[in-house]
Amino acid sequence: MLRKIVTINEEKCDGCGLCIGACHEAALQLVDGKAKLVSDNLCDGLGACLPDCPRGAINIIEREAPAFDEGAVQQHIAGKLPASSPQMPCGCPGSMAKELKKPAVTSRNEPVAAGSQLRQWPCQLQLVPANASYFNDAHLLVAADCAAYAYANLHAEFMHNKITVIGCPKLDKVNYAAKLTEILQLHNIKSLTIVRMEVPCCGGLENAVKEALVQSGKMIPWRVVIIGTDGTIQED
Repeated sequence: MLRKIVTINEEKCDGCGLCIGACHEAALQLVDGKAKLVSDNLCDGLGACLPDCPRGAINIIEREAPAFDEGAVQQHIAGKLPASSPQMPCGCPGSMAKELKKPAVTSRNEPVAAGSQLRQWPCQLQLVPANASYFNDAHLLVAADCAAYAYANLHAEFMHNKITVIGCPKLDKVNYAAKLTEILQLHNIKSLTIVRMEVPCCGGLENAVKEALVQSGKMIPWRVVIIGTDGTIQED
């Protein structure tokens, strides 16, 4: 049948993965660093993923394709989701917001590399509550999951005296921009630092922060630091 369906321009796609989380039917996935349509019958052709693509790589076209199959979508999603674990009556301890007391650091030249500089829990961007008090008057660090492993001195050089949130736009199926916008709107964030990897998919983290700054309507000092896969700073 002739119907509307998404098409992806691979030359424009940088593999950020933001469209993956935006597709409610899980019809898109990353293959060899590029977004791909898993199956034509999983795409409803409405284009909910279009606004989340920072490169304009996704468009709606009209072509011959099987009809959208909602039943197939449900089976597909059920097959991708892991079995749910029992819910604790008091909530998950791993998601409980708390501030971690650290000794004050007066100079970035102090020998603090051996000590953790994480100042709050949780730190995963999906888990942090946007209204947590530790965001009040904070200097915010948004870091890629891989950054701490690639750059040995991340704690001493970038995390000290900051609230740190981490994420991976390629693996996390969530709209980071929405959570970050809420954080910026609810709190007086003094500065914002993004530490991302040089790989293209990590650009989704930077784009989410930029979108959040625009959506929040706030002028906040911000910087981007790009870490190479060899563990060196490529750009600051």
